[in-house]
Amino acid sequence: MNKISYVASALVFVASALTIQAISAQDTATIYAETITAKDLGAHLFVYASDEFEGRNTGEPGQKKAVNYLRDFYKNQGIASGVSDGSYFQPVPSAYLSDNRRGMLLKDSENVLAFIKGTEKPEEVIVISAHLDHEGIKNGEIYNGADDDGSGTVALLEIAEAFQQAVAAGKGPKRSILFLHVTGEEKGLLGSKYYTENPVYSLENTVTNLNIDMVGRIDDRHKGNPNYVYLIGADKLSTELHLVSEAVNKKYMQIDLDYKYNDENDPNRFYYRSDHYNFAKHNVPIIFYFNGTHADYHQPTDTPDRINYDLLENRTRLVFYTAWEIANRDKRIVVDKAGK
Repeated sequence: MNKISYVASALVFVASALTIQAISAQDTATIYAETITAKDLGAHLFVYASDEFEGRNTGEPGQKKAVNYLRDFYKNQGIASGVSDGSYFQPVPSAYLSDNRRGMLLKDSENVLAFIKGTEKPEEVIVISAHLDHEGIKNGEIYNGADDDGSGTVALLEIAEAFQQAVAAGKGPKRSILFLHVTGEEKGLLGSKYYTENPVYSLENTVTNLNIDMVGRIDDRHKGNPNYVYLIGADKLSTELHLVSEAVNKKYMQIDLDYKYNDENDPNRFYYRSDHYNFAKHNVPIIFYFNGTHADYHQPTDTPDRINYDLLENRTRLVFYTAWEIANRDKRIVVDKAGK
């Protein structure tokens, strides 16, 4: 073989190797994303948003059943507790939750934390969050909160299971992942506020927060195009996070990413109205995944039979792919727009 042919062959070999590596990396993510199914999401949600859980009002018996359900799931999956005592619970005391000025007296509650340790950069943590509570029982009617935020809660469970299957196959994420279910969101983002004021994992080492709050329905604006999700906040603190989010969606899911509510002048101010905001206040870059409001929002009619499970599957896979990419990148996401 002459020198020119040898060099050409070597270049072809390198190019082929790089292509194979890229395909292999893509296939690895897809293998585990495909374990997230509408059927499994529905199986969880018909339990989690059932009457048995009594609307999951903060500190009440139904909410205790909910956190036990979450803890037991993680135990059964072999996913470690995110707190040192192994309980999976970060207690949030009544004194913190209650507000005497508004006459809001709440009982002790808890956040639920599960943790997968990174293989190469374990000190860097990605937080994927959803709120576990809802409105409870009012005037004898149960507010099941299937979309708000049962949908985000069960999405989190399925994402955790997918990552844990990757771990079992020796394909665990380079960075650590905290699966954070927060209490008291409906009372004023209290559980996430408590976590960020009392972080179990350093906020300086928290790479991003992907927050899932209502991803199982279609709003009036998208009745003709249901393959959508609102993204809020991705570009507020990190240009790179926004670009990664866009690239991941284009590569894997091709969901219509709607940025209507990302506008600073939008009167709904959704950026400030879910748990990601408590991370953003500490300069942790965030993405908020949201389907918009609908007629059953904060009504007793927000029940699991009204969820679009195919859409919930697609949106959950999008969050998984985004987390997978961020967890396995060589360098952590850059925060280039930090505020005070």
